[in-house]
Amino acid sequence: MVQKIDGKTVFVTGGAGFIGSNMVERIVDRAKRVIVYDNLSSGKYDSIRGFEGRKNFRFVKGDLLDAKLLNELIKEEKPEVIIHFAANPDIRLGTKSTFLDLEQGPIATYNLLEAARQHNVKAIMYSSSSVIYGRAKWLPTPEDYGPLIPISLYGASKLACEGLITAYNSLFGIDYYIYRFANVVGKNQTHGVILDFMKKLKKDGRSLEVLGNGKQRKSYIDVIDCVDAMLFAYGKEKDAILNLATHGQTGVDMIAKEVIARIAPGAKVKYTGTEQGWPGDIPDAYLDNAKMLALGIKLVYKSSNEAVTHAIETACDALQ
Repeated sequence: MVQKIDGKTVFVTGGAGFIGSNMVERIVDRAKRVIVYDNLSSGKYDSIRGFEGRKNFRFVKGDLLDAKLLNELIKEEKPEVIIHFAANPDIRLGTKSTFLDLEQGPIATYNLLEAARQHNVKAIMYSSSSVIYGRAKWLPTPEDYGPLIPISLYGASKLACEGLITAYNSLFGIDYYIYRFANVVGKNQTHGVILDFMKKLKKDGRSLEVLGNGKQRKSYIDVIDCVDAMLFAYGKEKDAILNLATHGQTGVDMIAKEVIARIAPGAKVKYTGTEQGWPGDIPDAYLDNAKMLALGIKLVYKSSNEAVTHAIETACDALQ
């Protein structure tokens, strides 16, 4: 499954985060060396603590805005591939601090690409997002849909990073694999609607406030399926842009009902009543995964509903 990563030195930004820690777990037994670079602003050291002590593993607490430290580390470790997860993980934070997504997205990614250019890193795998499509008029949305009009600063940040990566490929020959994720859920999850609902119900088991009208529908994918798909596609088709998603969509109302049934049976749902859950929210998102499936990628949780149900079970088990 991950043969292309075998024997390579891999540099993982945001490797203590939700998706990053699952990636590290997937590759640590196969790669020659794995270096995790994370400032722990949203990632959790406990998610990677179990890898410490391995001869092929190294954790460095550092920020991508620290260009000097980043450059020295890339020069020292000489990675053959970078897997870039580090970013602000919460779309809503961008409306409170409008500089955040610029700083943690394009500026941080520029520093990473510059270090890669200067020290001859061959390839970068980038975690982009479905939000770069904005409120797409074509559903399910394929990779060649346009024009791309993000409606959040998070989406604008992801799209800007894609542009930097493709430009560095054209100018300096760094191969790229850009993955546009559906909503990722599952093991080690640190944020998202499932955890948000669970936290609210633990605080007040009588009612659950749902942002929006509950009719928002989105694509979801299990985190293990997501990282396995990234690794499967790596090396198969250079300079590729790929949606990673399951079949179908899942409604916010369905998630609310499933979480209530497990956490606080009988709790009443209170909707805020708007089409969007928050400014920048995309009420109807559905990624076309035909290109992904044509590559031969197979999913354990094939539908969005399956991925969400499994994620709710995983999160509930973690509470016990």
